[in-house]
Amino acid sequence: MTSPSVAGSGSRETGLTVDASRLWPGGIATAVVAGLVALAGVLVCRWLLAIPLLAPSRDGAYADAHTTGVVLAAAGAAIVATALIHLLLLSTPRPLAFFSWIVSLATLLAVLYPFSTTAPLTAKAATAAVDLVLGIAIGTLLTGVAARSMRNTRDPRRRPDQVYGPARTGTEL
Repeated sequence: MTSPSVAGSGSRETGLTVDASRLWPGGIATAVVAGLVALAGVLVCRWLLAIPLLAPSRDGAYADAHTTGVVLAAAGAAIVATALIHLLLLSTPRPLAFFSWIVSLATLLAVLYPFSTTAPLTAKAATAAVDLVLGIAIGTLLTGVAARSMRNTRDPRRRPDQVYGPARTGTEL
C-alpha cells in the first residue's frame, strides 16, 4: 500500500500531482471576483432596490465600513476555499466531489443565517441572495481552477477524470 507523496504534491497511486502555480493564482482571481460580487450585490440592493443592507439607507449607496468588511470577507472566503481545495487535492479521493459538498453546505448556512437576525425581511432576503451568488461563484470558479491544476505524471495525455473514473450520481451500485 502506498501513501500520498506530500513533498511532491501528488499521489504515487494515481500519478496525479497538484500544480500550485496554477491553483493559487486561480484562487486569487476567484477572491477578486468574490469581492466584486459582494460589492455589486450590496450596491444593487442599496442603490437600485433601496433595501437597507448592512446600514441604514440614509448612509448612501456604499454605506459604511461594513460594506468594506463584506467585500474583504468574501475575498477571504475564496482564499480559505482555495486552501481547502488544495488540501483535498493532496489528501482525498474524489476531491472535487468533497469540495462541492463542503461549499454547497457552507453556502446553505450562509443563506440561512440572515433569517436568524432581527433585520427587516427584505434585508434578510437580499443578504441571502448575495450570499447565494457568492457561494455559487466561489464554488464553480474554484472547481474549474482545481480541475485544471491536476497533472497526470504517468501519462500527461490522460485527464484526471480518466484516472479516477467518471463521476457517479449516487444512484448507481
